[in-house]
Amino acid sequence: MRLYSTDDGLAREDRAGVLSLLDLPYAEVGALLRGPGLDAARTATVLREQALDQAVLRPPVARPGKVLIIGLNYGSHATEALDMFAALGKNDIAVPTEPNMQVTAGSAVVGPGDPIVLPEVAAEQVDYEGEVAVVIGTPARGVSVGAAWRHVAGLTIVNDASARDIQLRAMTGDPTASIGVAKSFDTFKPLGPCLVTADEFTETPDLALRTRVNGELRQEDRTSGFIHSIPELIAHVSRYQTLEPGDVICTGTPRGAGVFSGRYLRAGDLVEVEVEGIGVLANPVVRA
Repeated sequence: MRLYSTDDGLAREDRAGVLSLLDLPYAEVGALLRGPGLDAARTATVLREQALDQAVLRPPVARPGKVLIIGLNYGSHATEALDMFAALGKNDIAVPTEPNMQVTAGSAVVGPGDPIVLPEVAAEQVDYEGEVAVVIGTPARGVSVGAAWRHVAGLTIVNDASARDIQLRAMTGDPTASIGVAKSFDTFKPLGPCLVTADEFTETPDLALRTRVNGELRQEDRTSGFIHSIPELIAHVSRYQTLEPGDVICTGTPRGAGVFSGRYLRAGDLVEVEVEGIGVLANPVVRA
């Protein structure tokens, strides 16, 4: 099932390119998950149909309680990151043996088509990171890897934007900088365009991911390149904090982010993240 949050309410895509607006008192998927759950959307009465390209889309989960970032979770990205840190004299950083987790602000989430705003205090090194995002459907605390997938509502797409100047200061020991802050600016977590429910995927999906900036391919990989699988990520995070309905886990980005080439985002750019089986998340970049 494909669920969309729209200006007119929750919608199911019952036919390709056509949304069925549902008779449900919830503005977005996150509220549905915190209420009766996905089954209510499967059985809801259809109010009317609307062409997908005519709908105003919102993020599937407008205000996640937590957005969890997993770093260095593609082998391709880990290799290029370790090479960069070695060049900076940081030879004590290695491929993580367990997930590298950061907690960021749910208020950073915006939806498809919404602008990524270059913040005045850190406008020069804003970067893109195309990723698959996991949306939690039921509470998970201390779950096993084998049981983790049953807590997944579905998958969507996220662009994990970052102020790299702040992030790199934090990673090289500056006590006045924070990775969480670097990734939590307003508009830095575009999410969408829809939620595709977990039953549409295997527990270890092999999905193609591509990120384009102004039509130029910058990132390309498959989720089979994960170092830690989605069930492993959920089990790990749930050891430290309860995952709640509507929480989002960003599963990591492949090689090709702008920090490695110095090609950061500028006002007027368009970033598109495409994930096989989910769709395309597109966001323009603007000045503050």
